[in-house]
Formats: sequence, structure tokens, C-alpha cells
Amino acid sequence: MSPASTVETKTLSVAVNELPEITSVVVPNLIDKDVGESATACPPATPSSTEPPPPPFSVFTAAEKQWISYTASFGAMFSTLSSYIYFPALVPMANDLGVSVSLVNLTVTSYLIVAGIAPAFMGDIADQGGRRPAYILMFILVAASNVGLALQDSYAALFVLRMLQSAGASGSYGAAYGIIADITTVAERGSYVGSLILFTNAAPSFGPVVAGVLAQKLGWRWIFWFLAIMTGTYMVIVIFLMPETQRKIVGNGSIPPRGIHKSLFETLSRKRRIRRANNDGHVEAQVAQLTDIKKARKCHIPNPFTCIPMLFLKGNLIVILIGSITYAVKMTLQTSLAAQCINMYDLDYLQAGLIYLPSGVGGALASYATGRFLDRNIKKYSAEAGRKGQYHRGEDISDFPIEKARFVGIHTLILVSSVGSAAYGVGLNERAFLTGAATSSIFTLCGTLLTDLNPHASATVQASYNLVRCLGAGAAIAAQQPLADAAGSGWCFGVFAIIMLMVSPLAMLIEKRGLEWRRAKV
Repeated sequence: MSPASTVETKTLSVAVNELPEITSVVVPNLIDKDVGESATACPPATPSSTEPPPPPFSVFTAAEKQWISYTASFGAMFSTLSSYIYFPALVPMANDLGVSVSLVNLTVTSYLIVAGIAPAFMGDIADQGGRRPAYILMFILVAASNVGLALQDSYAALFVLRMLQSAGASGSYGAAYGIIADITTVAERGSYVGSLILFTNAAPSFGPVVAGVLAQKLGWRWIFWFLAIMTGTYMVIVIFLMPETQRKIVGNGSIPPRGIHKSLFETLSRKRRIRRANNDGHVEAQVAQLTDIKKARKCHIPNPFTCIPMLFLKGNLIVILIGSITYAVKMTLQTSLAAQCINMYDLDYLQAGLIYLPSGVGGALASYATGRFLDRNIKKYSAEAGRKGQYHRGEDISDFPIEKARFVGIHTLILVSSVGSAAYGVGLNERAFLTGAATSSIFTLCGTLLTDLNPHASATVQASYNLVRCLGAGAAIAAQQPLADAAGSGWCFGVFAIIMLMVSPLAMLIEKRGLEWRRAKV
């Protein structure tokens, strides 16, 4: 080995021997000096970074949501069908029972009064005890009352059974809104509410036609047999194939229901939904949370007055007034439609039923289109606010102007409704179509916004809405005929047109102040 190699070897040996000493001094100093910078530049993995993503708002698939929504909406259809299908049979029913048509008309008024009160009970049951028990109870009442109405032979029985029928059927409207709130987010809710309004507006269109055919060919009793068959069949579908959606009971749909809340639907799809939720690791947390809630809750007695406080929130009150005034004006047109046409054109029962088609078809098409428009509009407003996609996974709209997004175009609809009401009687069918389309769109806007504002008490707030609109419609119908007799039909519906225009300032008010009211919780 050369001398140079020997020197290099010794030097390397010394360096290696001194290395532990150097590292013991230098490395700790470097760590102490740069720990903050190192932590900032390259943070270590934290437990939060390995946590699963937030749970989906609902684990029901798109196809399952459509089935649930359409089933609930079909049930809500009976709330309007049971009322409108009655109109073509008023005269033959009065003749068979030996009473005046005015007395039979009182059963229409009593139906509306009960329709304003009963949903307060049913909505509270649906919000607190579950959707399925509420639906089953409602349709037991409806089916039983329809059988009784088909068999009764006295005016007193007719009067009482119509109120019982109303008690069951009217609650299905608010309960359907509750189901939609359970399974849909703000961003997708408009189209589902549009489908609901489509069903409820199709009933006033085709119901009187069916009633006219049955009354003319088989007799008025077959109207109620027809309703009994339909509601009985629907009740079987609810019992076996409608799942529980109440979030206090099944969470986002991943928690298995028990007892009356369980259906055959769960057997067909529950395993897939639970597996999907388990992959996200959220089922255990939901079960624990809902178990605590159930322990804290005592036996609940339905309280119809729970819907009253909803009216003291300014946003709710304004939306309810807008929808209720529109409903009252529409009901005055609808109840006078058959009588006006029969007097003018000497129609029979079937033809009297056919005159409801223009308004119903216009309303059904408009409500469906409005629902689609609402969903697109939410996406547009979210993008403009720099929050695109935010409203697909939750209900937080505290910093979002939902009132403006929902009420785009409402002033045009109000104007069309008002002009159509004033022109009522001149070109009757054309005005009926336009008025039906405009009012149905307004109902879709108001119903969707109310659900947005009250996602956790959607059925209850719909009950308060139903209370105001039914009482208002009853008062308007009671005033309509005396007003028409005193001033003529032209002035009568001119007054209702002016009342309809009063809705526009209310819409402006909530568009301007709605977000402020929600922040202040007033």
C-alpha cells in the first residue's frame, strides 16, 4: 500500500469515529432551529386527513328517490282528487237525498274546514312519529270513509263522512313534502316538488271527467266506489313498498327501521344501502346519535298547535300568504266554472267534467317545468356566488339568498294570474288554461321555498300553510256568489284580480328581506 493510501485511510477512519459526536451536536441543533419551518412546509399526516368523507345526505339511489317521491306524490293527489271529483255529482246527489244543492254545497265548505285543521295533526305525527305510520293512518281513514260514502243514504251521513274523508286525504299533501325534504337536498328539490304539484294538479283536471262519466253511466255512488278501490290499492302499496324516510328514525336511510316503520322495500334494498354507508364509516355514528335522541324523547302525543308558531316567522308567513291568496283566487274560479258553463252552454254531467281539463293540463305541465327551472336556477345562483356544488350535500343556506333564487319570475306569474282572473268568462277555456298554469307555478315556488326554509319540520310547516289557505279559500268561496249576485261576475272576478295583484309586493318584500330575517331568526 502506498503512503498516500495510508494517509487517506487514517483520515477516513478518524472521520467515521467522530461522526456520532458530530451528529449528536449538530442534528439536535438543526431540529430545534428548523422544527417550525419543517412542520409548516411539510406537515405530518393527521388523523383528520385519513377520516372518511362526510356521509351522503341520502343513501337512496336516484331510482329509489324517484320511486319514493312518486309514491308519496300519488298519495298527495287524493287531497285534491277527493275534493274536485265531487263537483259533477252535486245535483244528482241532492236529488237522490232529497235536499237542496245549497245544502250539498255545505259539505264542500265542511270539507275545506277540516282540510285546514286535520293536517296539523297528521303533519305532527309524520314529523315526530314517522312517515309510514302517518300514511297508513291517513289512508285507513280515506278508504273507510269512501266505502261509507258509497253506501250512505242520508244527508247527515254524507256530511260526517265527507269530513272524515277530508281528515285523511288532506294530510297526505303535507306528509309528501316531508318525504321529499327527507331524501333531497336544496339543489335537487325543485324538480321533486314540481312532480308533486303535477300529481296534485292533474287530479282537478281528470277527476271531474271520471266523475262525470261515472255519474252519467253508473250513478254518483260509483264515484266513491272508484275512490275506495284506488285508495285501498294505494294503501296496500304503502304498507308493502313505501320505506320509512324520517331522518329522526332512519338517518340518511342507512339505519334499519323496525316495527311498523319496516317494509318489503327494506328487504329488497337495505343490504346495498347499509354496505354503501358502512364503506363511508358513518352508520355507527348515526345509530349512536339517533339512539340518544330516542332515549331523550318521551311518548309523543300529536299536537295540532305545533304548526301555529311557524306562522310567526316572517319568511314563512309571507310565503304562506302568497300561496294562500293564490289558492283562494283559484278556488273561486274552479268552483264557479261548472255552474258558469252549465248555464251558458246547457251541459250534461260528462261535459261539465270536461271543462276542468284546460286548467288541470296547464297546471300539470307548468308545475313540472317550474320544478326543473328551480333546480337549474339554484345551480346558477350558486355559481354566481362562487359556491358551485355546495348545496348538494346539506341544508345550510344561512348565507345564500334562497328567496331570490326561488322567486325568479314570480311577478310575471302573478300578472298572468290576475289578468286571467279579470278576463274570466270571456274565452273561458283559454283563460282557464293560462290561469291554471300560472297559479300552479306559484304553488311550486311557494311549496319548494317553504321546504327549504324548514327542512326539519317540513310536514308541520305545510300544515300551517294548509290551515291558512283552506280557511282563506273557504271565505273566498263563501263571498264569491253573493258578490257576483250583487255586482255581476265581471266585477266579482275583477275584485279577485286586484287581490291577486296584492301578492306581488309580498314577493318583493321576501326577496329583499328574506335573508336578513333568517339571520335574525325572526
